[in-house]
Amino acid sequence: MTVEEIRLAQQVVPQFFPRLRQEPFEVKSPRTVEYNCIAWAAGDNQHWWWPGGKYWPTGLRADDSIPAFVEAFAAQGYQCCDSADIEPGFEKIALYMDDHEQVTHAARQLPDGHWTSKLGPQWDINHLLEGVCGPAPAYGRVAQILRRPV
Repeated sequence: MTVEEIRLAQQVVPQFFPRLRQEPFEVKSPRTVEYNCIAWAAGDNQHWWWPGGKYWPTGLRADDSIPAFVEAFAAQGYQCCDSADIEPGFEKIALYMDDHEQVTHAARQLPDGHWTSKLGPQWDINHLLEGVCGPAPAYGRVAQILRRPV
């Protein structure tokens, strides 16, 4: 990734996610359309996961509700939990939703407690949990935390 691309991301990203103007974030990858936030959270950088889209786990409900995404991540070994705090031995995912209770985004917790997100067809970034929260075009609010053993 070039210095110019990092600078561009540092200018563009806070325009869509105002909290990132005050909270630190780090650009981690070049832009790509190969995968999205849902795939990235699941550890897949080869597919664009979305219900009814290019890829979705076979046999699962295919809508943009929290239960549909909980089911999709359950197929990957995740279970609902109540805390976004670091828990040794567990990897966590945060599901975000808008005011219509539709999933808008997923982020994965890193071992240091920060979160990693793929911003649609744009960059992967590391950020604080609520850094991508807010009204559209941001991702709404954290709706559910999931965890699985590592």
